[in-house]
Amino acid sequence: MQNTSETAPLHPFATLTPDVVLDALASVGLWGDGRLMALSSYENRVYQVTLEDGSRVVAKFYRPDRWSEAQILEEHAFAAELMAAEVPAVGPLVLEGRTLHPHGGFMFSVSPWRGGRQPELDDFEVLEWIGRFLARIHTVGAARPFIARPALDRQHFGTEPRDWLLAHEMIPLDMQSAWSNACQKALDLIAASANQQSAEGHFCLENSTLLRLHGDCHPGNILWTPLDEWGRGGPHFVDLDDARMGPAVQDLWMLLSGDRRQRTGQLSALLDGYEQFRSFDRRELALIEPLRTLRLIHYSAWLARRWEDPIFPINFPWFGSSDYWRGQVDMLHEQIEAMEEAPLVV
Repeated sequence: MQNTSETAPLHPFATLTPDVVLDALASVGLWGDGRLMALSSYENRVYQVTLEDGSRVVAKFYRPDRWSEAQILEEHAFAAELMAAEVPAVGPLVLEGRTLHPHGGFMFSVSPWRGGRQPELDDFEVLEWIGRFLARIHTVGAARPFIARPALDRQHFGTEPRDWLLAHEMIPLDMQSAWSNACQKALDLIAASANQQSAEGHFCLENSTLLRLHGDCHPGNILWTPLDEWGRGGPHFVDLDDARMGPAVQDLWMLLSGDRRQRTGQLSALLDGYEQFRSFDRRELALIEPLRTLRLIHYSAWLARRWEDPIFPINFPWFGSSDYWRGQVDMLHEQIEAMEEAPLVV
């Protein structure tokens, strides 16, 4: 997993200097005063930029060759639909008639800056509030499908990442067999569920209703602002970069933590808010652990595929070791047990 500076080519993001960022903004009529702050983002490069008039914007430079232009524009159109429906999502600004702009070999967008902190997910009123807004996101998301963006499915998040990791020999030999076997058992369990979908009352990812989702709705992508004297504030959703087609429960399960009792209580609060605006198919609760398992497999492949980006070895120094893969094997076995248990009931 190590690159040597003598042989490794420069990563594309190495050319994204502060001058390039400021020149990109100037190309769409925004003039920075020189103050840039890199924001937490591994997939893309994102900067808070202070403009000459003192206002702040967020400039997002997309990772080359990850999404096509059509796929990025679908994300932007989804954000625009959400904002038009008064859902508190942060989407890109329309500058010179466009939301996506080319500069220096990159595609970039500019969004208004919005502050906030992560929500207090141990507060059931906060969870209920988030549930209401997730329902509103999904109401918009159900209005039409994505055409260019892929769906969240077993192939894209499980089988293909597993095959890529093995084909590229990313797993140390001492852990390769154990990980491959655990991964195969987990995927077989998900596949067996799909193969039984014709059984009465059976439910799986393949026969769930798909809609446009946030897709990566973890606490870090929800910013919370306190209520002001006019009652304005609460959650707003950022980073639709992983938006895709999938089941509604995908945007709920990453907000759950703790033991089964705690997760049941959190889920109940989320659904109390959600069902004020939109019905929720309780059968989708059976998808929580399969979705968690697929994310686990996909995450390892995501790290491996990004390893030539210098920011990844710096921020994930533990990745690729035998200890890392031993931990992954243990988590896959835990997921196999979780998938064999009865799903949460609310």
